[in-house]
Amino acid sequence: MNVILFEQMPKDCLIPTSDFRCDHIRRVLRLAVGDRLSIGLVNGPMGDAVITSIDSHGVAFSWTQTLSAAEAVGLYSVTLLVAQVRPICMKRILREAVSLGVRRIVVTGTDTAEKSYRASGLWTSGEYRKYLLDGAMQAARTGMSDLCFADTVDNAIHQLENEQAVRLMLDNVLDGVPLSGLTPPSGEAVLAVGPERGWTERERTLLVQAGYRPVSLGARVLRTETACSAGVAVLLGRMGLL
Repeated sequence: MNVILFEQMPKDCLIPTSDFRCDHIRRVLRLAVGDRLSIGLVNGPMGDAVITSIDSHGVAFSWTQTLSAAEAVGLYSVTLLVAQVRPICMKRILREAVSLGVRRIVVTGTDTAEKSYRASGLWTSGEYRKYLLDGAMQAARTGMSDLCFADTVDNAIHQLENEQAVRLMLDNVLDGVPLSGLTPPSGEAVLAVGPERGWTERERTLLVQAGYRPVSLGARVLRTETACSAGVAVLLGRMGLL
């Protein structure tokens, strides 16, 4: 963790022993009284903290804001539209997408995805928020991507149809231009990444008809999680943001 984030500032600036962040400060960072660390609010300001006490109640600190929310959030104007994959893979996708600064993640069912993925504990228990939070804290920014869901690619396209954005679809079947050679998009961009079995012909047709331009990361077949990280990084590079 390069910044410790909270939904709201702990009461009396005390992180209780029951909070995983307390354990991280004590056992992983091994900080002591007088040590400094960065603390912020999710999608809010960030500041410097000084540890004032460590005892059986938890870790207490004083805090001074150094960055406003506008300065600390640090998210980019990119939406990642990604197919539902196995929960263990989705955890990595969520963490890395936030770490890279994606502003929004749309997770969609696809023609070939297992229906059980959407009903997994990752989503139903709210566990997914842990991975979004991990990504933000790794990036040392307070911005945490918005997350929404669609049952099908049809519904996902509908959710995003009013966006004034450059629409891109990673695919190694259609004759797409290399993403690395793409004319740099200005403004908003949407990058669609399919499941590991690839988009179906029906889905490709829908995406193309909705204005999604096929782009490529090369001829090699990548895991969805790899394609997400590589695709977002290359896109942000073309936008001059990395």
